[in-house]
Amino acid sequence: MATGEPLIVLDRVNKWFGPLHVLHDVSLSVDKGEVVVVIGPSGSGKSTLCRAINRLEPINDGTIVFDGQPLPAEGKALAKLRSEVGMVFQSFNLFAHKTILENVALGPIKVRKEKPAAARERGLALLDRVGIANQADKYPAQLSGGQQQRAAIARALAMQPKAMLFDEPTSALDPEMVGEVLDVMTSLASEGMTMVVVTHEMGFARHAANRVIFMADGQLVEDAPPTEFFANPRSERARDFLSKILTH
Repeated sequence: MATGEPLIVLDRVNKWFGPLHVLHDVSLSVDKGEVVVVIGPSGSGKSTLCRAINRLEPINDGTIVFDGQPLPAEGKALAKLRSEVGMVFQSFNLFAHKTILENVALGPIKVRKEKPAAARERGLALLDRVGIANQADKYPAQLSGGQQQRAAIARALAMQPKAMLFDEPTSALDPEMVGEVLDVMTSLASEGMTMVVVTHEMGFARHAANRVIFMADGQLVEDAPPTEFFANPRSERARDFLSKILTH
């Protein structure tokens, strides 16, 4: 359901870690309602790109605009931006000493100053949406990895974000749990959530993405609809990458 209205715009973004040039003149525009999947070999800059969008990783050069506003450097404006961009990491980052429902309701109560009863009610609805309402009163350690990651998605959604960033959300999961997390992400995509997803899951890229971005050595090498990218990658790097992962 891409609208043709850009929500996230990166323009000639550069990032160095010391002498290492991890993002190299990256320009990318993501429309409202668009699902963009970022793939590429390890160390290609995918996670750094994802983390730069909500300024978990400051950039050295270039501009990033979110919903018409340049990314703020710090302070209240940055906190507001972060509340509008949900982030789901490889590790679930749930608070171990809080129940699943408390984890989900915490942001809205603390950041959005919602009344606790309202935040809990919406939290329960979100846990239901990701299929774990029956786990609301348990602690993270009592849940499987797949359930914890679904709780982390519910927690991000509780802030009613304008966009969701996923940084390899299934790579720490046992294989049998990957599907349950991808199912939630696929349903979010079909409901029109703007999503940037760094993943190794090519099935998700094929079925849920509007566009596939292929990165290598900090550069954005290809940007194409999934059918086109998988059937006919234009660059040698992408062909090499796909031949390695799709044959096994």
